Amino acid sequence: MTYCVAIKLNAGLVFLSDSRTNAGLDQISSFRKMMVYEKAGDRFMVLLSAGNLSISQSVREILQVQQLHDAGDGKGDAPLTIWSATSMFDVARLAGAAVRRVYERDGAALQRAGVDFNVSLLLGGQIKGEGMRLFQVYSAGNFIESTAETPYFQVGESKYGKPVLDRVLTPDTPLNEAAKCALVSMDSTLKSNLSVGLPLDLVVYEEGRLATDRIVCIDENNPYFRMLHSRWGEKLRQVFDSIEDPAWNGGTTDVPIRVEPARSRPLKKITNPRDKLI
Repeated sequence: MTYCVAIKLNAGLVFLSDSRTNAGLDQISSFRKMMVYEKAGDRFMVLLSAGNLSISQSVREILQVQQLHDAGDGKGDAPLTIWSATSMFDVARLAGAAVRRVYERDGAALQRAGVDFNVSLLLGGQIKGEGMRLFQVYSAGNFIESTAETPYFQVGESKYGKPVLDRVLTPDTPLNEAAKCALVSMDSTLKSNLSVGLPLDLVVYEEGRLATDRIVCIDENNPYFRMLHSRWGEKLRQVFDSIEDPAWNGGTTDVPIRVEPARSRPLKKITNPRDKLI
């Protein structure tokens, strides 16, 4: 399995992915799930993939060479590639078309073999002349775009790392703080799910630059990630210990747990001569 997260902020974009792939307990390998497409001064794009590895690799290969001859203007005569597209929307269309092409080629054979057609993509970046955009592409080839209300997307084992993203991220979050939040989200996932593992790939992109040098591969020896892992666990424990335990019989707490509710209590089965429910 995998975990990937992409964040779109006013200040830029953050992308983070793990590299563990498994096909059973004794078939664990590392494969990069992040692809960076960069033409300095013209465009910067990042693609993250999750799902069946053979499908996602095929999609990435097709995306790099694929041309669409429908530019969306009704003329149908302008070949479109990830390097000639003038908007991230058109690049998302190319990614969706690549997914559908793999399905048309391999979908039936995979179904006969009992393998689900499972692939999810996160695609974000900026092309000269327009603002940053971030998309999630589904296994049917359709896609959605992030909004100010939903400034991030996740694919893979997303549930463990979601709470911290929901509590911290807003469109105004600074880039370095968002990168820290993404790493905490990943650390929570690593802690709770063995199908996600190091090394990690992290990219931080500053709005308007159309290039970045903030790319890093993080393994178990990375000093910042080791510090973050240790400090996050310690601080969580400290905050947890600072919260009072439930007080059932009054005591000194100002926030008792036993109060008269506005609704009835759950049914309780008791044993008495009448054997009734109260």
